[in-house]
Amino acid sequence: MAKTYILDTNVLLQDPLAIYSFDDNNVIIPAVVLEEIDSKKRYMDEIGRNAREVARLLDELRGKGRLHEGVELPNGGSLVVELNHRSFEQMKKHFMEPTNDNRILSVALNLSLEKPRAEDVVLVSKDALLRVKADALGLRSEDFLSDRIVQFDRMYQGYEETWLDPDKMDKLFSEKHLLAEEVDLKHSFPNHFYIFKDSANGTRSALAFMNSRKTHLQIFLNNYDVVWGIKPRNVQQKMALELLTREDIPLVTLAGKAGTGKTLLSLAAGLYQTEDLNRYKKLLVARPVVPMGKDIGYLPGEKDEKLRPWMQPIYDNLEFLFNTNKSGELEQILAGMSSIQVEALTYIRGRSIPDQFIIIDEAQNLTKHEVKTILTRVGEGSKIVLMGDPKQIDHPYLDEYTNGLTYVTERFKHLSEAGHIKLEKGERSGLAQLAADLL
Repeated sequence: MAKTYILDTNVLLQDPLAIYSFDDNNVIIPAVVLEEIDSKKRYMDEIGRNAREVARLLDELRGKGRLHEGVELPNGGSLVVELNHRSFEQMKKHFMEPTNDNRILSVALNLSLEKPRAEDVVLVSKDALLRVKADALGLRSEDFLSDRIVQFDRMYQGYEETWLDPDKMDKLFSEKHLLAEEVDLKHSFPNHFYIFKDSANGTRSALAFMNSRKTHLQIFLNNYDVVWGIKPRNVQQKMALELLTREDIPLVTLAGKAGTGKTLLSLAAGLYQTEDLNRYKKLLVARPVVPMGKDIGYLPGEKDEKLRPWMQPIYDNLEFLFNTNKSGELEQILAGMSSIQVEALTYIRGRSIPDQFIIIDEAQNLTKHEVKTILTRVGEGSKIVLMGDPKQIDHPYLDEYTNGLTYVTERFKHLSEAGHIKLEKGERSGLAQLAADLL
């Protein structure tokens, strides 16, 4: 028997194509959801874009018939804009206020009372509290998971530990590479890292990565001890620095908790390749002014003065790298070095960025559409680094599994042009590491 799914507003604002995600079942959009979407369509950010996309899709479906009577979807299901179940009488026994959430609950409750089996009616919402209220009413409710690029704790880390026979370990050290077929490996993604441990002597280890053609395991190409005064403190930072300094990898993604060194390593690698090696004409550092696309508001001053509070984490790292102590000293250095540019992502749209080392901080707050917009700005000869902590999401409609950083990591992990590392150990301070682990 076909099930009936009632969609909350946030599901459609997260993914306008959600109406096609329920196979041959019935999809219900309460009229109040249309009212909420209509109130968002003038926004100039991702939410507004999705609201307008929902309106366009529904207008196309309207050509197939009357939406309140139901129209057939390509997957065999049906879509109905519900107008006949708005009675609030049943809800008054439980929730007195006719809020928009309660009106959506009312539609679900009235439909469930009409069905032979109440469990065939499912409320789908990204709002945890609405799901809790539905459960209190005896209604079945679910989170919308179809937009997740990866499920739960299976996110790609970029490396793994494995045992290696002593003779093969000796060959790796002497010849600097091994044939991939000589080693039993779980993953075979390009630029995937391996921490090999000697199966006979557990104290001996080696670091290697899979080459772009997936034919050989190689010792690091750029085994830097110090880059722009920064020395990697753990094995994941060494892997990250290898990716950051490789010319043949134009896309690098770094994930990790606060204090793991993502920003500092990226800035050091960018400065080294821009200023010392002259591989790139400019170092561009950007981060979203959350929510992305909004203006930076009515803060006093010119653009650079308005941006300073948002960009302060970047400036903190630059002050450390340039070893500045006096007020205004960093500004003088940056003014003299026209090759360094710090921007908000609000100003990156519409640009083409060739021959630059691009760092995008806090990429976990980007949606799939926004991260696509950014990556399509990258010009010939540029390298882009996306970094952030997928567990620290500020965007109202994103989570650990649906954000732009996770999306790019999973989509590109099988390509030779991309590399990823999850940084595990905090190096900011002992207290910062404890806070990241315990709080």
